[in-house]
This record gives sequence, structure tokens and C-alpha cells, in this order.
Amino acid sequence: MNALNVRADGTYLDATFGRGGHARLVLDRLGARGLLIALDADPDAIAFGEREFGGDARLRLVRCNFRDLGAVVRDLAPQAGVDGILMDLGVSSPQLDSPERGFSFRHEGPLDMRLDPDTGVSAADWLAEVDEAQLVKVLFELGEEKFSRRIARAIVEAREAEPIRTTSALAALVEKAMPAGAARASRIHPATRTFQAIRIAVNAELDALDEALQAAIESLAPGGRLVVISFHSLEDRRVKRAIREAATAPPASRRMPSAPSFSPRLKAIGKLVRPTEQEQSSNPRARSARMRVAERLADAPVGGSA
Repeated sequence: MNALNVRADGTYLDATFGRGGHARLVLDRLGARGLLIALDADPDAIAFGEREFGGDARLRLVRCNFRDLGAVVRDLAPQAGVDGILMDLGVSSPQLDSPERGFSFRHEGPLDMRLDPDTGVSAADWLAEVDEAQLVKVLFELGEEKFSRRIARAIVEAREAEPIRTTSALAALVEKAMPAGAARASRIHPATRTFQAIRIAVNAELDALDEALQAAIESLAPGGRLVVISFHSLEDRRVKRAIREAATAPPASRRMPSAPSFSPRLKAIGKLVRPTEQEQSSNPRARSARMRVAERLADAPVGGSA
């Protein structure tokens, strides 16, 4: 909240509403003339928001993927953009804790994993069709899984006998595919990286993040803050790159006689923020969180395509 620098009469966007934890804190700081736009692709999140905050005229709930935030801002805050945008990436705790959503290997449930259960294909259907080479690539690149080939082979062999339809079936396959001793030596569950990789692939999360970051930069008013909390290196690298590319001129090239003109649109605020030991103790899911903050520069034009 300090990084977002909320003004009582400002307009803010919570790009990942979840169950409204951040939204509630923003609303606590807004006055009667303030506005909070909150987005979520999950119908359960929107339904919760309508029940919990439906009477608050300062809140506009919009069901959409945050990659579409530019269009929402143009519709609801068309004059000068917004004064702050918050992104809390990944899945929410209620999604992880709902067995029927299929995000967690800790709960028996259908292998779904869709952030929006009304759109796209489930993880089970994706696994039934994906090519083995592509599966290896997804597990290695999106899950940073060093045993990607072994796991992909095990999945392909298993699905030839019967479809992989549940979280427990996939978790058991992954654990069995691991080399002897590797699962015991790991600090995390053997299926953690595989579940992460498949979830990211099913929801095209990294592509959506890239689009959302560019849309956010375009949608900020001068002086507006961008605050992004990520939970793994794939996300954080994209956030860091987007801020760097908007804040600093590209390196000069010997092939070009003169460098093209560059007008920075952002400046980074502070350093990377990590959770304290106390926070990790009280909220273990925060242990991998990383927060980056940037501010829109006043001399950069606002608008354009998002």
C-alpha cells in the first residue's frame, strides 16, 4: 500500500482481485471521490466481490483477464489514466484450496487448472493431446524441472493406457518418474514444478503478463505507480525487463550511426522487496514473493494501443 501511494481522490486498478484483500486496503484509503477498478477472470472471485463489496459505489468489478486491462481503463477512466495499478500474480489461496479447481496436488480433484473455468481447455484435456517434445519444453522452461524428459515420457506412456483426469493421478505419476532419492532430497513436493508448468501453459500466463505489463504502462497517469508481486523467477524476470525497457534507453549498436531518440516512460522506485522472516513465518505462501515498483514519468505521453 505504501508503494501504491494511494490518494483519497485517485483512481486505482487492482488487476488481480482474488478475494479482495488488497482491494479492501485500497478502499480504506480512498475518499468518496476515489475509484477502484478491480479485475478477475475467475467468476467465483467476482461473485465474492459483489457479495462483500457490492454496496460500495467506489468499486467497479470487471470479469476479464488482466491482459485486457487497457480496454477497461479506456472505458472506465478515459481522461487521464489511473493513478496506480497493482498486480498480485499467480493463483489465489482460495483457488489453491478448492479441490474442484485442480490447481493443487495436495487435494484430490479434477485436473482443471483454468483461472477462468469457462474458457479454454482443462489441464486434463491439454495433457491428453500435447506432443511429448512440447511437454518436455513446457516442463523445462515453465517449471524449470530438470527431470522434464523423464516426467514427460511417464505421462505419455500413462495416457496411452488411460486418461490422466485427476490431480492425484498426475502427482503420483510425477513422483514415480523421479530418480530414486531425488524426491526425498527435494525441499518441495516432487510435483510442484510440473503443476506450475502445466498451469502456466494452460492459462498462457506469461503471454498474458507481458501484455498486461505493457497495457499497465500505457494506462498509468503521470506520477502513477505500478506495483507487481510475483512468485517465481519466470514472472519476476518479465516484470524486471518491462520496467527496465520502459526506464532506460536500449544499448547503442555499432551498426547504427546514431541512437534513436528515447523518452523513458517509467522510473524504478526502490529495490526489489522480499518478505521478512516474520511474514514468511506467519504466511508461508509469501516465502517466494517478490515485489517491484515503478512510477510513470510525467514527460511521457499517456495513451496509445494496449
